[in-house]
Amino acid sequence: MDRMNSLLAWISCLLCVLKTGTEASGWSFQVAPDVTGEVGKPVALLCTFTHPHKNYNGTLTGIWRIGEPYNGMVIFKCVSHNSNDLCKTTVSYRNKYKLLGNPRHNNLSIKIDNLTWSDSDRYFCRVELSTEHHDKYETKTGTRLHLIAPPKILNITVAYDSSYGYSALCTAEGEPLPSLIWTGPEHSNYTTTIIQQSLKHQIIAELHYLAQDGKYTCIAMNSHGKAEGAVYFFKFKSGTSSFIFFLFLSALGVKLLLLFVILGMAAYCGRDNSPAQPHLVRQHVQESTYENFDQKTYPSANHS
Repeated sequence: MDRMNSLLAWISCLLCVLKTGTEASGWSFQVAPDVTGEVGKPVALLCTFTHPHKNYNGTLTGIWRIGEPYNGMVIFKCVSHNSNDLCKTTVSYRNKYKLLGNPRHNNLSIKIDNLTWSDSDRYFCRVELSTEHHDKYETKTGTRLHLIAPPKILNITVAYDSSYGYSALCTAEGEPLPSLIWTGPEHSNYTTTIIQQSLKHQIIAELHYLAQDGKYTCIAMNSHGKAEGAVYFFKFKSGTSSFIFFLFLSALGVKLLLLFVILGMAAYCGRDNSPAQPHLVRQHVQESTYENFDQKTYPSANHS
């Protein structure tokens, strides 16, 4: 028992020494454990610190990395060679990281521009001093960056399947994941099949058995807003195919007749040596077969 008590006392003493050594080092960091930013907008990551050298005038290096402490990828780095020298950026991954603070004033805060989904990660702040012992310190828990995003309709398509007939698919994204609703020509809601994407912020709603011609609207909603996208569906029936072909030939014949008339008039005017030359203006109208996609986005009433 005495031997066990001696061992416990030795371990306690060792822990006291380690704790005292950490406090005596004079290093401390203040960072936010969690930060939330919106996709497409900037966000600030705060990092302030203290170090044991009150009048330090040597080289100072500030570093931000992602993923894990000490071994994660460096996405920002700046170097200041003396107290009168600004911390010059030497690394800025994809040129989207900007220094907000002044490391000489114990502030290594940065700004991330134009947030994308890949920016959701854990960020670690690190400071290095070129002293005799090459003092350096890095946050171990870091800052977790969470992303939010209002709904956005990415794509709407119409496809044919032998089992379900014509179907409309609406792909949307957002965080939180938006809910999707389909409305049809009669402004009624339809039962849809939800297909979860491999990306957690994307979702697909499939509407089967398109029967009526007209406008089908996909509505995406979450706590940050609402977005709409529409597709215009027109299905040609087999019984009217010959009539449509007749109309096509008739329209083509009328256009050819008008062309011959215009060419004849141009030739006649040319023989009269008229100084005014006729100008032939043709309007090109693009015709859609069965679908056309438009999109609207509405900001949330309580989202700033």
